[in-house]
Amino acid sequence: MTRTLPLAASLALLLSSTARADEGMWLPTQLPSLAEPLREAGFRGDPAALADVTQAPLSAVVKVGGGTGSFVSGDGLLVTNHHVAYGVIQYNTKAGANLIDDGFVAQARGEELPANPDFRVLVTTAFDKVTDQVLADAKGKTGRAYFDAVDAASKRLVAACEAAGNVRCSVATMDYGADFYRVTQLELRDIRLVYAPPRAIGNYGDEIDNFMWPRHAGDFTFLRAYVGKDGKPADYSADNVPYQPPAFLRMAVEGPKEGDFAMLAGYPGITYRNRTAAEFEAQVGHVLPARVAVFDALIAQIEQAGKTNAEARTRYASQLQSLKNNRKRAAGELEGLQRSDAARLRGADEAGMLGATRGAQKQQIDQLQQLLAQGQAMGDRDLLLGLVAGQTQLLRSALTLERLRLESAKPDAQRETGYQQRDQALIEGQLKQVQRRYDASTEKALLTVLLGRYQQLPEAQRVPAFDAAFGRTPAELAKALDALYGATTLGTERERLSRLAAARQGQPLADDALIALAARLVPAQLELENARKTREGDLLRLRPAYMQALAAWRAKQGRASYPDANSTLRVSFGRVTPLAPRDAVAYAPLTTVTGIVEKNTGTVPFDAPKPLLEAIAKGDFGSTADPVLKTQTVDFLTNLDTTGGNSGSPVLNARGELMGLNFDSNWEAVSASWWYDPRYKRAIHVDARYIRWLLAKVYPAPALLREMGVPAQ
Repeated sequence: MTRTLPLAASLALLLSSTARADEGMWLPTQLPSLAEPLREAGFRGDPAALADVTQAPLSAVVKVGGGTGSFVSGDGLLVTNHHVAYGVIQYNTKAGANLIDDGFVAQARGEELPANPDFRVLVTTAFDKVTDQVLADAKGKTGRAYFDAVDAASKRLVAACEAAGNVRCSVATMDYGADFYRVTQLELRDIRLVYAPPRAIGNYGDEIDNFMWPRHAGDFTFLRAYVGKDGKPADYSADNVPYQPPAFLRMAVEGPKEGDFAMLAGYPGITYRNRTAAEFEAQVGHVLPARVAVFDALIAQIEQAGKTNAEARTRYASQLQSLKNNRKRAAGELEGLQRSDAARLRGADEAGMLGATRGAQKQQIDQLQQLLAQGQAMGDRDLLLGLVAGQTQLLRSALTLERLRLESAKPDAQRETGYQQRDQALIEGQLKQVQRRYDASTEKALLTVLLGRYQQLPEAQRVPAFDAAFGRTPAELAKALDALYGATTLGTERERLSRLAAARQGQPLADDALIALAARLVPAQLELENARKTREGDLLRLRPAYMQALAAWRAKQGRASYPDANSTLRVSFGRVTPLAPRDAVAYAPLTTVTGIVEKNTGTVPFDAPKPLLEAIAKGDFGSTADPVLKTQTVDFLTNLDTTGGNSGSPVLNARGELMGLNFDSNWEAVSASWWYDPRYKRAIHVDARYIRWLLAKVYPAPALLREMGVPAQ
């Protein structure tokens, strides 16, 4: 197929005249072209310096677990959200040490606690365009052959990149197959918990306040990255030393005020703003309502288990938090897309684009639409079967072990991504942590929800292997689950790790009920995977035609384009901005500790800790008090463009100093992953002054304040 100039490059000249300061998750390489909008918004630095991810300030921004963080000292100290590090906090919570409720302060570095074995911090060290290498062997191919050619080329690039060791590499596509970039990241494996506020600060308001404004949460946690004495990444060891980052951010002393410049850098997950009108319609009409329903059912099961089983309540705390967040996000996304009339507007926009499209490009777009319709027809099945593995611990372990066994019989370059030699340390870490995240009765209850819904699907979406394994009726399902979990021995770490050793060698696994089940289910998963990859190969081949037509259409209208987010480093910029979500309702952009007291009921989730309430009553805010409000601020709003994965992203002021941490969006803006509406899109951040005050006056950590070079008063 004919390819034009890469979209990001062809649009560079348009950016300076058409970019909005509020909308856009920009690639760092695009930022020099945005110099004028950046300066108009108030940025005082050099936009050209933002183009290089290996130089300050962007080199201080790192991927932390499923979110973002940033280094704030030269000794590997980094800050992220409480909810991003929640799994680390939960992992270290045990009888007699409830770090979730009580928080944690390491008084010395020797007291810092190791994170769960699969927790990682990734430092981006290179971002290289590799489009020609990736697509060289794909030309003239279709379907699975196209997918395999792209996949094989990507794996070769990754293998060459990782040959030197100590780095984690990946290949990311921009504009759905139009361009490809190789991302090189230093993989830090020894991460330790340094400081976590109590739950009633870090998650003040919980689900009631989630995605809401005004907010009063101190959603932050400090971690520290360690390496071996040789300076190279290493597994946890008491002999390891703090990592020396390439750069770190200075914490701002002055706080934000309305109208101030704000810039955010982070690793947003996925956005869908450039998807087709049919995909928008499906999202509103079916996908989101289905997700809300299944998340509701899973949440109810975990909460029910926790009422009578304190151990299960602790073990599933992180999973429950994630499910609640995903459920509320899906519900908010649905409401927001409906409020903005996004499906209709996207349809009208696409109709205009298609009316201006001709020839081979139009034919490719027609083929794309047909493929998407085929995939949507199997959406319910794919959702449920994906959750069967993703929301379980023992069953996921069995499926992982069996798949690893099959993949290990192949040359490493031909193995599925996720099961290569490079992935085995992560697999081992996942298997080790099962003990602290699993309860048999709770896992069976979750599977009952998911597989019970699967049993109600129409015949066209059924998978014979799953029907044979779990039956066709609720009674057959209950009997099968009781038999499986009554007989399995995978509940012990020793049994899981003994099978891991065999799986790595491609050897038969010792008999077990769940292992035997996995041996029947994995071939069925492989058949579904083959169909998916065949479709994805053609989508990779055809979507660039749609993207090129869309970019040309938007350029004709004077609208700038940027690639949808895909977990690569992005930058957004704008201002501290108030919110007026409804008629006669207006919100200021900053909240204060007064709101903590007003909301406090003494009952979860508004059970502010006694030391916090006493400190507020005392009114000793020192240098962290807002000079205008004359009290301590807590959170603030901007119009920065964010989505999932931006949690923990540093919010910088005009001088590039850390003035806050992103942790949420308002309810009206949850749909921004699909549709940007400037009337409602706001991002919610913890004010760095609140963090400093807590460390100085409430749960003191003077050593951390000294390390970051900020006043202790």
